[in-house]
Amino acid sequence: MYVIVVYDIGEKRVGKMLKLCRQYLNWIQNSVFEGEITEVKLKELLHRAREVMDEACDSIIVFKNRNEKWLEKQLVGKEKNELDTFI
Repeated sequence: MYVIVVYDIGEKRVGKMLKLCRQYLNWIQNSVFEGEITEVKLKELLHRAREVMDEACDSIIVFKNRNEKWLEKQLVGKEKNELDTFI
């Protein structure tokens, strides 16, 4: 499945969350990640994220789609992290 993960995490924990999400997805902008991931890996990511975050004040939003080709993405301005695709 293709996901976009957006988080709002307190300053003291944001570095840990950034490192964690980079292990599973591609960083595209501050606190925003995207990429292909299995259901099992997504559950693992969210489980590990709960260990980092304070659920009383932090949040994570996951947008899911079956395939990236069904997602239209428009960028206005400078892209924060250009993804290179190697074949």
